[in-house]
Amino acid sequence: MKYLLIYIGGSLLALSPTLANAQAPIAFEQPPIFEASKILPPELLKSDLHRIREFCPSDGFMIHFTIDTNYGEVKCSGINTLAECINEIKAIKTLVETSRTDLFAEGLKQSIEAPIDAVKNIAEAPEETLRKVPATVGHFFKKVGSSISNASEKAEDKWKHRHDKKNSNGTVNDLSKSAKSIAGFDKAKLDCARKLGVDPYSDNALLQAEIEKITWAFFAGGLPLRLGISGKISTAMTATKTIGLPEDIYDVTPSELLLRDRDSMLALGASETLIESVFRNQDLSIAQRHSIIEALKTFPEKGDRVNVLGIAANSLSKNQTRYLNQVMMKLKAQNKKTPYAALTTVVRMPAGVTKEGMVEVVAPVDFISWTPRISEFARAPKMPQMKYKLLVYGQISQNAKSGFEAAGWQVIQR
Repeated sequence: MKYLLIYIGGSLLALSPTLANAQAPIAFEQPPIFEASKILPPELLKSDLHRIREFCPSDGFMIHFTIDTNYGEVKCSGINTLAECINEIKAIKTLVETSRTDLFAEGLKQSIEAPIDAVKNIAEAPEETLRKVPATVGHFFKKVGSSISNASEKAEDKWKHRHDKKNSNGTVNDLSKSAKSIAGFDKAKLDCARKLGVDPYSDNALLQAEIEKITWAFFAGGLPLRLGISGKISTAMTATKTIGLPEDIYDVTPSELLLRDRDSMLALGASETLIESVFRNQDLSIAQRHSIIEALKTFPEKGDRVNVLGIAANSLSKNQTRYLNQVMMKLKAQNKKTPYAALTTVVRMPAGVTKEGMVEVVAPVDFISWTPRISEFARAPKMPQMKYKLLVYGQISQNAKSGFEAAGWQVIQR
């Protein structure tokens, strides 16, 4: 049977052209417009750095926010993404404050005196591995940079051939020393991102520029990294809490992470062709790629782990890859609490299979409305002898809940 993949507000929904069960129609709904002051906690609603515009439309799945900040207007989709975005705004403030300290000025002065070759070599690494990454807050952010496909190839090629380059007189250059400098700067930048609690592969152009400026001054100046006024960091969130990144995302450089992820995908049973497709997907960030792979490693060998890699490789937008990672994080947490018998895919959606034969689909959403697209997904044909459960990590309207239940689903709100 052929299926249609439909993207809704950050989600991947796999829909069948044939409805499974006839039923009395449930009235479709127009996705509501929410008031920010009624749905957001005070710390997300406004601060001295930002303010959320009051009226926030939804699309049947996610709520869309417009944020007025001290650094310009920002748009994002989903409350989780909103929290991440506000955390980045706080991080930018911390970096700006750091650039006004005497210690930064001293580091910048010393960094200017660094050997020109070291400056050149170190500056090449961020261009290849840290700046060419997709948007942190989805496609509502203006795209900067380009794809990670060439960056991945260049990083891997540089690593494999790190001892091969020769100069004009036939002797081998001290490429290992340059590579060490590159790795040193990368690790310093990762440490800066960790202290700020942000995604080191964020596509927030201003955030990346400020991180690189601060990191370079302290790293090349030979000084310890001190953030904020008197070393205090204004942001309190961490990336692991805000966006679910594995902690080791801060521990290894992008090129090292690429090699680890390649080995992990091989161990999962992926072909070289599939692995290259994963690396070449410009909408899949380094952080998301690693997070999804690490989640897949926690599931039993029996099942569709490789198919999930295929979904990642073929995702068509940054919101799709973001949502896929969110789904895998929820499934990973469920699997840790009560181990699944297998990981499967409901057409194009990852799902856990319990020992009792229950297929669990997780939905990390803001608000599900009963729309024609949601209805078609709910009524899609199901595998015989299997029961289906929808775990909603957000809100669902009564009509949508009734519609899913009428189509044979058990609906649980988390």
